[in-house]
Amino acid sequence: MSSPDLNVRKVATLARLALSDEEVATFQDQLGRILEHIEHLKKLDVSDVEPTAHTYPVFSVTRDDVPGESLPREAFLGIAPRSANNLLIVPKVLE
Repeated sequence: MSSPDLNVRKVATLARLALSDEEVATFQDQLGRILEHIEHLKKLDVSDVEPTAHTYPVFSVTRDDVPGESLPREAFLGIAPRSANNLLIVPKVLE
């Protein structure tokens, strides 16, 4: 395993961060503790643990895309910041 100091400097370079020697020392200590913890975790038997992407069940909260009744044109034109000729006026986004 390479030294945490080199790891910190390499990650900082990849992230395009300029770190002072003090910051490298701080992160070196933190990275060292993280790597020690990972070594500890590697020793755990997780053969009975089912792989998962989330620790909590995730459900889709989107509804089906079903055509329905629309808001009356007068209602949304009435609250639009700008409108003309029964149309919404929006800022130009493409040149």
